[in-house]
Amino acid sequence: MARSENQKLKLLYEIKILEKYSDENHPICTQEIIDKLEENSVTAERKTIYSDMQLLQDFGYDINIIKSRTNGGYYLGVREFELPELNLLVDAVQASRYITAAKSRALISKIETLCSDTEAQELRRQVYVRNRIKTDNESIYYVVDMIHRAMRLGCRIAFQYMDWDMKKKLAPRRGGKIYEVSPWALTCSDDNYYMVSYDGDADIIKHFRVDKMGSMQVLENKKREGADRFGEFDIAKYTNHVFGMYSGEEEKITLSFPNEMIGIALDRFGRDVNLFCTEPDRFHICVDIEVSRQFYGWLTGLGPNVKILSPDSVREGYYEYLRSIIE
Repeated sequence: MARSENQKLKLLYEIKILEKYSDENHPICTQEIIDKLEENSVTAERKTIYSDMQLLQDFGYDINIIKSRTNGGYYLGVREFELPELNLLVDAVQASRYITAAKSRALISKIETLCSDTEAQELRRQVYVRNRIKTDNESIYYVVDMIHRAMRLGCRIAFQYMDWDMKKKLAPRRGGKIYEVSPWALTCSDDNYYMVSYDGDADIIKHFRVDKMGSMQVLENKKREGADRFGEFDIAKYTNHVFGMYSGEEEKITLSFPNEMIGIALDRFGRDVNLFCTEPDRFHICVDIEVSRQFYGWLTGLGPNVKILSPDSVREGYYEYLRSIIE
């Protein structure tokens, strides 16, 4: 682009310079702004910088001025994201097992552009992607995009579901069987990403791990089913009550906890759970749970002070689960 054409973009370059090189602790002086503009073939004088900063303030940018002979200058105050918010985003990306290591680094690099260079250095010091347990499936982003597209269009999807083999490779389950379902939601649970869907042939709600879905097709000619089942569907309740995302027979279960375990119960079932204090040092909760070995495993990890009060069939199932482990 010619020098004269760049000159027309001076205000845009100035706000970009403030975003990249300034923050509350690192104001940028007038001469530095002039030098940065020169790098982009834009000329400026000190008095035009003063008027430009005023124009940007009038437009709504939070540009602050520090008047000092040693460390004076301009900095961009309020940004779209504060540094603590960006730290939260970086932590979430690092911790997500369903985001590959390469994509995690790419996303964090994009997050860094939302703050100044000096603040970005602080973010980088907190990045620990290496040696974390991450999926190797780079196609997960395309799969997620296709699921969202199918939900947006109101149609079904077809795909192969994969399992790990002894060579540590994903291979199609059931000889490459094609699954056809109606997608309704995406959710995170136990460090994994799941699609919740309706299986019209079996007339049940099913969920699938997104990183194990392959060879996906959006079936635009087939209308999505299950609207009646998902009319008042509560995805948070679903993920709380399906332990480890392993389905089972749904039962209304009453559990007894010691009072010191109230935090564990609320973390698992949410604050809307029905809670009854029937003894001085214990409380009961009544919840709908899909009973599975994963549910029994969760109970086992809590130790002997948590009891299943009802129904008897679930108490017996838990006893058989423990006895099979002992054997």
